[in-house]
Amino acid sequence: MQRMNAPRIRTLLVDDEVLARLAIRQALASHADIEIVGECGNASEALQAVAALEPDLMFLDIQMPGKDGFGLLHSLPKAPLPLLVFATAFAEHALAAFDANAIDYVLKPIDQQRFDQAMGRVKKHWYGMNVSTHAAANDVAGNYLRRISVNTGEHSRVIPVSDIDWVRADGNYVRIHVGGKCFLHRETLRHLLESLDPNDFLRIHRSIVVNVDRIREVHTLFQGHAEVVLRDGTRLDLSRRFRAGARAALGLR
Repeated sequence: MQRMNAPRIRTLLVDDEVLARLAIRQALASHADIEIVGECGNASEALQAVAALEPDLMFLDIQMPGKDGFGLLHSLPKAPLPLLVFATAFAEHALAAFDANAIDYVLKPIDQQRFDQAMGRVKKHWYGMNVSTHAAANDVAGNYLRRISVNTGEHSRVIPVSDIDWVRADGNYVRIHVGGKCFLHRETLRHLLESLDPNDFLRIHRSIVVNVDRIREVHTLFQGHAEVVLRDGTRLDLSRRFRAGARAALGLR
């Protein structure tokens, strides 16, 4: 059952066997909160799909022609990756799969009960990231972060959140841009976003959050691309997935 106020989990299937992808589709049929946004038969297709579709969850086979599943993961950018479930016929890769921060590991042929257990773990993780954010956004008395301390080597610098211009994810870190300076801070973008007032900060890309007051212009570019221009001239990608939210937050038509 889909929880209220939580977005559907946009899912990408990556497996070189059509029947294997069909089996996962059938196993997902009873999960109404899943939206399958694409299928790929190899790592090259998957690299393009992750960049274009920005899925929340990826089911990934390990042994594929050319680059295998682990090779695909190493080729993906450091920006926040989709949640990951390996689906493979080979149990000996389980340890390596969890080393790759997979949520779970299911064997083919798919056993529905075991598959549903894996989906339970996925949803627990997903709703933990998203429901708390939505709940905070709807809580008028929500306690949002007002200051953040970043390590600058020999000391810590305290930065008022209102001084932040924009933030970019970098793996398990974020790069916080303030007045032309950049500070590396050990925290994931998802976790930081939960602490920021959604009235003041807007997510415009899977890996980018901006201070709404710093936005000067929004440009529509060729081939459906768009960008946000900040007051200091910084240009940042506005992805399709977050365009509707940006229009609402900025009063765009």
